[in-house]
Amino acid sequence: MSKKDFAFGKDNFILLFIAVVIIVAGFMLMSGGNSKDGVSFNPEIFSSSRIVVAPVVCMIGFIMVAVAILWNKKEKKKENELD
Repeated sequence: MSKKDFAFGKDNFILLFIAVVIIVAGFMLMSGGNSKDGVSFNPEIFSSSRIVVAPVVCMIGFIMVAVAILWNKKEKKKENELD
């Protein structure tokens, strides 16, 4: 297969991998906060890292996924114009 057959280039896969790592980190920030005995309420679920920081980190990751999918190098554009 030639390079023309692939929809994504190396840069796209690197950006996509970084975005997935950021999304996983955001979900890890959201996790935890269970009670010690399994029944009582733990106010740790209302911490700012779970309510504000983690969703923002996840949103940045999802935006990076869109950027990774749409990323197109200038060299590819020149090759496509020649065809």
